Amino acid sequence: MERSRASLGFDDPLAGFDPSDWAPDPVKKVRQRPSTDVARQVAEKTGFKSREAGQGATVVPVPLQPAPPAATNPVRRRRTGRNAQFNLKAKPETIVAFCAVADQNGWGLGETLEYAVSLLEREYGQ
Repeated sequence: MERSRASLGFDDPLAGFDPSDWAPDPVKKVRQRPSTDVARQVAEKTGFKSREAGQGATVVPVPLQPAPPAATNPVRRRRTGRNAQFNLKAKPETIVAFCAVADQNGWGLGETLEYAVSLLEREYGQ
């Protein structure tokens, strides 16, 4: 014996669906684009200015600018075995000074932090 589910009072949403309602209207006329001449006349009457070359527009050559120099920020990515994230907020000048120490010594940021912690332990004990 099969048990049927109790009705929750919702109708089948596709019960009244008729796909023929979605068919395009055969009587409806497809709108055609105006010819180029008609479009040009309307544009002239309304004061539209074309940006295309050859339509009475004067092309002014723009001198090429040299490319800006490439950023000289050092790449600090290395395989070091350090895999724990350590985020903290600092003043911008502190971050600049920290990165400057790392760059001057050729260290990565994690390595610089390890040296800083080592010096702090020596100075202030643990």
